[in-house]
Amino acid sequence: MPDSITVQDAAENPAPNLADRVHRAALDHGDRAALHWRDQTLSWSELDAAVDAAARGLAAAAPPTDPGGTPPRVALALPNSPDFVVGWLGALRAGLIAVPVNPGFTAPELRHVLADSGASVLIGTDRVRELVAEVAAELPALAAVHETPPGPAADTPAPALAHRGGDDLAVLLYTSGTEGRPKGAMLSHRALLANHEQVDRIEPPVVGPEDTVLLALPLFHAYGLNSGLGAVVNHGATGVLLDELGPTAGLDEIARHRVSVLVGVPSMFLAWAGADGVRAATASVRVAVCGAAPLEPAVAARFTEASGHPVHVGYGLTETAPVLTSTLVGRVAKPGSIGRPLPGVRLRLVGADGADLWRDGLAVPEDDPDELDISDVAPGTDPGQVVVCGPNLFSGYWPDGRDGPDGDGWWGTGDIAYADEDGDLFLVDRLGELILVNGFNVYPHEVELVLAGHPGVAESAVLGVPHPRTGETVRAYVVPTPGRPVTGEDLLAHCARNLARFKCPTAVEFVDALPHSAIGKVRKTQLRSATPADADTRTEVTDVH
Repeated sequence: MPDSITVQDAAENPAPNLADRVHRAALDHGDRAALHWRDQTLSWSELDAAVDAAARGLAAAAPPTDPGGTPPRVALALPNSPDFVVGWLGALRAGLIAVPVNPGFTAPELRHVLADSGASVLIGTDRVRELVAEVAAELPALAAVHETPPGPAADTPAPALAHRGGDDLAVLLYTSGTEGRPKGAMLSHRALLANHEQVDRIEPPVVGPEDTVLLALPLFHAYGLNSGLGAVVNHGATGVLLDELGPTAGLDEIARHRVSVLVGVPSMFLAWAGADGVRAATASVRVAVCGAAPLEPAVAARFTEASGHPVHVGYGLTETAPVLTSTLVGRVAKPGSIGRPLPGVRLRLVGADGADLWRDGLAVPEDDPDELDISDVAPGTDPGQVVVCGPNLFSGYWPDGRDGPDGDGWWGTGDIAYADEDGDLFLVDRLGELILVNGFNVYPHEVELVLAGHPGVAESAVLGVPHPRTGETVRAYVVPTPGRPVTGEDLLAHCARNLARFKCPTAVEFVDALPHSAIGKVRKTQLRSATPADADTRTEVTDVH
């Protein structure tokens, strides 16, 4: 087996992987910048050489493939830096399975991911290595721990690199654990590349080889890893790595490197919208996309007014590598919409009875013998679960592929959405977060949007809590806007003016901050675990700020 993969090899190989694209870019334009990080610039030729060295070092450090044929796992617990990029791509080039890990994890969180994945090699920060040393006895599979991606040992024959692609497993990405302990989503090389092929069918192109892409999102997350870094690698573009956003979310670096593609999350667009000089700093921007968490229309409008750029919204999950829909597909950044399915993604909205409400862009008529023409169906749909099919889907959860796509390739996301008369989708909520008040559906996101419309609310999260009379009732956690005094009574009155009575919160708790994940999602599981034990009997307004 050859020690490296040439462009000709990759072209003839029906199952390439992202590491092949690095070598292709090095041959096509080796002197062009691949990465900017702080005051360093790495060309594509330099990156290709570093990836090759790391691949050989990791191949030597990892134990042999286990008897079941599963390649060794390499955990990466690093911030956004060239070391992460080289380690990630080096693992892929060596034919190993990468396991990106949040470097901010606690010792128990690290122990769970490392033990569950069976990682034999870890590349981590000083802090991570110290924490792992504390629990090393509980990690028998972990054979080597490194500060940076290892290179080949001197005076040692270079190991052969086992090229893998197609349906071979490329990465384990651990979900945020909304249903309990984090689970490793198994993504193949084919799934990672399929999502780029789907995005590339959007016109005009989202990313091209001449673009400079902001890489400020955590690379241990699917959005930053594949939609950000993966797009740079796939196109041989240039990435600007940021490991510390600061109060202006990296505007100086955006201006310095003339970033043309912004890939962000709502908190970043909020920071940019309120920053001085945002229009000048983003003068080079060609497209701005937001994902990972709902973007409030007011924030999008403020950013557009301040910068002159519309914000296009995408939706996806770790399990879908990750993008499923985008407003770029319809070319209109419709407020509140998550857009339309990417080309190559099939999408259905399924009602509580299991019947399709909407499929592949069309509302589905009821089973009525008098219904002759689908065009007679009323515009828009009721909310239903998003169920998807496409080559970008994961293979199930580690290690046995449980809970993956069904026999026909369909997978229920657990998210609820509806389609409007134009065929644009609007995300409503998570299936498990639906609140039932006297049998009526309450979608927390709808209540949160109403609360966001009050000037005294900086942020909110809504949960359902048990109630002896109505089954459940609505409880709101609110972060007040500094300098804008507000009471619980004010917010209840505001909700009563904008929501049906059964949707209105019966309890409001003011908090200094809401718990967030690394990509800005509110961790409602933490709020739920902190809900007072007597919440089932509380129906009054509570003000504890």
